[in-house]
Amino acid sequence: MARPTQRVLTLLELLQSGGIRTLAELSDRLGVDERTVRRYVDHLIDLDVPVESVRGRYGGYRLAIGYRMPPLMLSDDEALAVLLGLVAARRAGLVTTTGTASETAAAKIRRVLPERLARKVDAVLESLAFTAPPGEFPAPQATVLLAVADAVRHRRPISIRYTAADGRRSERTLHPYGLVAHSGRWYVTGADPGAGEDRTFRLDRIADARTLPGSFEPPTAGIDPAQRVLSGLAKAPYRHEVTLRIQGTVEQIRTRFPASVAIVEEPPPTGGVASETEGWLRVEVRAERLDWLPPLLASLDRRFVIERPDELRTLVIALADRLAASAGRRA
Repeated sequence: MARPTQRVLTLLELLQSGGIRTLAELSDRLGVDERTVRRYVDHLIDLDVPVESVRGRYGGYRLAIGYRMPPLMLSDDEALAVLLGLVAARRAGLVTTTGTASETAAAKIRRVLPERLARKVDAVLESLAFTAPPGEFPAPQATVLLAVADAVRHRRPISIRYTAADGRRSERTLHPYGLVAHSGRWYVTGADPGAGEDRTFRLDRIADARTLPGSFEPPTAGIDPAQRVLSGLAKAPYRHEVTLRIQGTVEQIRTRFPASVAIVEEPPPTGGVASETEGWLRVEVRAERLDWLPPLLASLDRRFVIERPDELRTLVIALADRLAASAGRRA
């Protein structure tokens, strides 16, 4: 049977999960009568925990808004989940310029853990390996991230000071649709009234973001910010513009050419027999280098035609020659 102290701590955990908890619900969860629940609530109030009583048909108990959780009120699973989340976010580059915040937060949680649990958590963290190296991506300012997120939520226009990839600086108004975290970077996508088109901006290149008066309505329902960012990345200008025709389904092609890398669409009609283009899709890729494409096409294992550039055709032939030579070599 649980001791009264354990039940009081369990009551605090239930209240910390948010919302209003009815007396009947708390009685059932704690396994005590309603009178005892009231006594446990009085114990919490004596400990300066701000428990509020809500009257009415759907009344009960709740914690006052703004109450800060005591550092030790984490279960084993919760402590592990929080620490893993902090470590994973740091390794994935999903931190702000105050990147030490995740490290100091993890250290604080680690410091107040019971020694038994701390040793287990340390064993997990020490044995954990990440495939992507940390620290490769610039991080946005925390103030910028919070301001943009608030504007997205309340559909408020914002003014941003932005530095483009070529170093040009500008100040513009943005109607932000959503925030997207992709491959270690943060993006915001929305309408740029000054340019009269939708734009995507990297948060780490925004020096300042200020909320403007008024509000806006997205032009159409069902906007998918993530898809807009991926499409924008696939259309971004690069040194090489590659056009391919690949025989296969969209799903098959996407296994090697994700939406952030390539545009996949039906080829334009050629005026010939329908069977000539049946089952073939047009793939457009923009890239700074071409050397990664030949092995990718080989691993796709689908029939393909290189429309442009000629340099890629030369690289594919060279790879094929090396593969044939290696396959014919005997030990």
